[in-house]
Amino acid sequence: MEYWQDFVAAPPATAAHDTDYPAPLPDGRFLILPLRDYGEVAVAGFIANQAAFSVLHPVGGWMAEAAAPLRAEVVVGLPTLGHVLGGPVAERLGHPNWVAPGYSRKRWYDPELSVPTSSSTAPEARRMWLDPRLLPRLTGRRVLLVDDVISTGSSALAGLALLRRAGVEPVGLCVAMAQGDRWRADWPAGLPVAAAFATPLFRRRPEGWVPDAATRPAGLLSPSLAAGPNAG
Repeated sequence: MEYWQDFVAAPPATAAHDTDYPAPLPDGRFLILPLRDYGEVAVAGFIANQAAFSVLHPVGGWMAEAAAPLRAEVVVGLPTLGHVLGGPVAERLGHPNWVAPGYSRKRWYDPELSVPTSSSTAPEARRMWLDPRLLPRLTGRRVLLVDDVISTGSSALAGLALLRRAGVEPVGLCVAMAQGDRWRADWPAGLPVAAAFATPLFRRRPEGWVPDAATRPAGLLSPSLAAGPNAG
């Protein structure tokens, strides 16, 4: 099966799952996500740069709607896969541009504006860099960090560290999907997280992977449950 290409209206009802999971979305539809086996647990995966435009468009709208209460003035899209969604979210929030840190260093970059980073899907360490020429866009502004997924929180925490090196404390993080609650333990208290949708972790049982409802992250800024497919 090819994932992330379309929504479904009503997947078959089941208590356990084998290879995929229908994630509920704000407009009542579902997105079928592959399950990744991590041994004790499984997670539902979303790869934004492999998704169809017909999926990314409403997801970006839901993200912008969820983050709107934070009143951000500029979006910083993380280079994991936040680059796929940073621009669309910024545009939907009415911004003229956005800021894109990267993994490659240009000749004029300052090592002081870089941090080491890794992620759950790309665990090899590398550095995240911020172009010093972009500092005027950030200074004194309400900054929103954007990524595709928050899972363990490692890449988002690296993004926070990079912004702090630039003298910026963001108003929050906005993601397409909050993947379980493993990131909660190290997340700064009081820093809001907005998400288009959320999924739990899954526990292995004889009948298959069973959603652990207790791990579905609570307290997220979310879009309206009545939001349509072109929200934002």
